[in-house]
Amino acid sequence: MRRGAAAGRLFAFAPACRCWRVLGQASRFAGKGHFPTVTSDSLDQRRPVRTDRVPLGMLFMLGATVMFAASSALSKWQVVNYSFAEVLFFRSFASLLTCAVLIMPRTGWTVFRTRRLRDHAGRSATQAVAQSLIVIAFGLMPLAGVIAINFSAPLFATLFAAFWLKERVGLARGVALVVGFLGVLLVAAPGADSFRIGALFAVGNAVLYGSVTAAVRGMTMTESSETLTMYQMVFLTGVFALALPLFAFDWPSGMDLAAMVLNGVLNGVGQYWWTRSLSLAPPSAVGPFYYFSLVWALALGFLFWGDVPTLALLAGSAIVVGTGLFLLWHESGKKPLPAD
Repeated sequence: MRRGAAAGRLFAFAPACRCWRVLGQASRFAGKGHFPTVTSDSLDQRRPVRTDRVPLGMLFMLGATVMFAASSALSKWQVVNYSFAEVLFFRSFASLLTCAVLIMPRTGWTVFRTRRLRDHAGRSATQAVAQSLIVIAFGLMPLAGVIAINFSAPLFATLFAAFWLKERVGLARGVALVVGFLGVLLVAAPGADSFRIGALFAVGNAVLYGSVTAAVRGMTMTESSETLTMYQMVFLTGVFALALPLFAFDWPSGMDLAAMVLNGVLNGVGQYWWTRSLSLAPPSAVGPFYYFSLVWALALGFLFWGDVPTLALLAGSAIVVGTGLFLLWHESGKKPLPAD
């Protein structure tokens, strides 16, 4: 992220500044015949410390889950009458405008400064397919079932990180993967044929989203969260605009158009709040609150579609969420490598 890169430059420059400061003090004390005692503590005493605002970060994450759940419910409602490409085009375009209003007053056009345009394009293309799959799944199965399967994305991200980033899986990760996939099978197996077909689309989304997560993990070394968000919205809007002639397009009525725009605004605000949450507090503190999306999805599914959660859905969701929380706790417990 940009903050991380800036911090890295600051820490790289700070030792030189401290050395010149110590040499200046030494020259003054040399005239008096004695030198101050220089220790590692005295050199590190001015090192800036990041102050986390955990309660505020939690509130932002909770707010983001409400926005995402409401956006998913609107997508499920709209995809019944309109093609997924049309629903996603209006959502992406409105999200792009929303994120631009929230981000660009602070960053200006410099938010688009990058040397990894090809990586942004590849990531967004994969994400476009993933979003198409999940919106199609919304039209075929209960909202909570899709959200529960989507929570398996960190499991797939672990697999892709092992293959692409050469990260070691280890015993704990391996057990979590196996148990998590069993939870996905519980959620996906029961129900009619349409449910199973929808589950296949939902699993496909989770697989692709996991690959995107692994790719973003590598891109955050050079790209800020604002740059990642803006390029994502720009490319997604372009991809779905190009897809419109290939699928049925009906100009929405006034009410439907307003709902599509609202869908994009909710998604854009959710993206921004999610990013703000992670900038205010460590993932280990705010990450567990992301799973509240399932609570809102269960409530919205019951309220608007009369979806009563089955025992298999609840049990599978609990397993998937539990493995996700375990992976979050496991990764957060690792100590970073000492700086050279």
